[in-house]
Amino acid sequence: MPNKIFNVLFLCTCNSARSLIAESQLNALGNGRFKAYSAGSFPTGTVDPMALEFLKANDLPTDGLRSKPWDEFAAPGAPVMDYVLTVCDDAVENMSPVWPGQPISAHWHVDNPAAVQGDEQARHHAMVSAAANLRRRIELFVALPTAALDRMSIQHELGIIGKN
Repeated sequence: MPNKIFNVLFLCTCNSARSLIAESQLNALGNGRFKAYSAGSFPTGTVDPMALEFLKANDLPTDGLRSKPWDEFAAPGAPVMDYVLTVCDDAVENMSPVWPGQPISAHWHVDNPAAVQGDEQARHHAMVSAAANLRRRIELFVALPTAALDRMSIQHELGIIGKN
């Protein structure tokens, strides 16, 4: 399917920083081949201000970003996901909904920058580090020759990307 746009859902617990950064980065880097979303198992309902500041400072899209529960994407009428990627260990451990369409899934652990205690410099460093980690993985994901790979091969490659 050369013109198919793949829907990707990034999950974490709070949906306040990591998953939102991943959503924004994939929408910017996906060359129109991907539509990214994000959600959380126990969303805070707010976007971390430092994450929002980071995205704006790096000219990444912020329109429509909001902290939301993952059951929005398991409800009737929600976009059917092709990929579901968790970015925190807690989201993997929590019972995830059954996703319509049986998307390919993988876990990409990323340290939570919103949980870092310390001064603003330490928190900023954690945010930049998490975003760089996500960007590297997203660049690898976008470069996958999905048209030439079967489902199991893509799943395997996403697992490898999550370990980088």
